[in-house]
Amino acid sequence: MTSAASSDRPHRPLFAIGLRLIAVICLSIMFVSGRIASERGVNLIETVFYRQLIALPVVFAWIASSTGLSAIKTRRIGVHATRMAIGLIGMMLNFLSYILLPPAEAATIGFTMPIFGTILSALVLREATGIHRWTAVLIGFAGVLVMVRPDAGHFPVQGVAVAIAAALVTASVSLVLRELGRTESAGVVVFWFTLLSMVPLGIAMPFYAQAHDMVTWGWLLAIGIVGGVAQICLTAALRWGPVSVVLPMDYSAIIWTTLLGVAIGQGWPMATTWIGATLIVASGLYIAWREHVRARPPIVSLATPPPD
Repeated sequence: MTSAASSDRPHRPLFAIGLRLIAVICLSIMFVSGRIASERGVNLIETVFYRQLIALPVVFAWIASSTGLSAIKTRRIGVHATRMAIGLIGMMLNFLSYILLPPAEAATIGFTMPIFGTILSALVLREATGIHRWTAVLIGFAGVLVMVRPDAGHFPVQGVAVAIAAALVTASVSLVLRELGRTESAGVVVFWFTLLSMVPLGIAMPFYAQAHDMVTWGWLLAIGIVGGVAQICLTAALRWGPVSVVLPMDYSAIIWTTLLGVAIGQGWPMATTWIGATLIVASGLYIAWREHVRARPPIVSLATPPPD
């Protein structure tokens, strides 16, 4: 996808926001459904396998009806394989975080992904990161401490560690996606991630597959379908609106996961969760805003990016 093509595409910001909102709701449903499936005896390998298997035809049909099957050709299968390996680990950790923690708390810690993205960009990509974004990083981590309150023992340490690891790995995926995005469309990336992940998952499944009742199969089917729809909506949203417009919708996950958590008997989050979430969300939004400001073209040729 060329920059020229991107610039010629009309923007429909409200449509893009709606698509992103649908994606976030679907992801919230997917992860909470994964928790329910786990309570019904489904192991993590099975959950991720069926999520990818059922989503694959959904993604395939979307690509066939939009860009055409010829669009899935790639010369960078090695980079796609790297993205698959890291992404698969991240997906498993995210599912596990929702199993070990209440949904609202798992989603809130997941909001630290932009914070880890900033750290990795500075350490790995050597991007200039100044006082503004480092301050936002510290505020975000302060929000995690406020929410978790390690001294109080509100949440299992293992669950918190898994949720933080999930955010870190997801941020690592963003670095690989940045590299792939130079030559590959979003649809190609989604397709090869889903397809390639079936190889390691297919090898592992004979050791983990179990029989389940019809209700449990229904939950697994829901995980795959809403997961596929979420991928499509995430990708489509960026076709109709810039990241800076659609990104704030991601933070609505705290609303949907809270409601879903109440529905499955987890109760309302504590006050410290809301305070911590406010700090983490503010940190993530500020990081996104700074990146947006620095990415704007200068008004005159001698202008320089604002200090970070």
